[in-house]
Amino acid sequence: MKISDITVMICDDSPLVIKKTGDVLRKIGINSIITASDGEEAVAQYKSSKPDLVFMDIVMPKKTGLDALREIRGYDPDSKVVMASTIGTQSNLIAAIKEGAFEFLQKPIKEEDILKVINRMLKE
Repeated sequence: MKISDITVMICDDSPLVIKKTGDVLRKIGINSIITASDGEEAVAQYKSSKPDLVFMDIVMPKKTGLDALREIRGYDPDSKVVMASTIGTQSNLIAAIKEGAFEFLQKPIKEEDILKVINRMLKE
């Protein structure tokens, strides 16, 4: 798989975070981007689009990122969901890993972190 073949979903309740993350993805050659603004929408979008990689905020309305992660992993155990949070507590990190998160990133997410995650995904 080439970087240009990847479909990425960005799930965050902040339009600014969605825009900034999308800008970085487009800059590195990913043009297939799906967005969701809450956990419920993320699960629905995942099931209909089955993206290769998901960047998901932990704190969101309707359904938390951890609840959405749990549901997505139940639907697709091979899903690659990267959890992101400004509230980088140890408990969030542990919970995300227990639920099968592919990676856990501190917000604001840096371009080099996105690249590392994508390179790791391409190697697996």
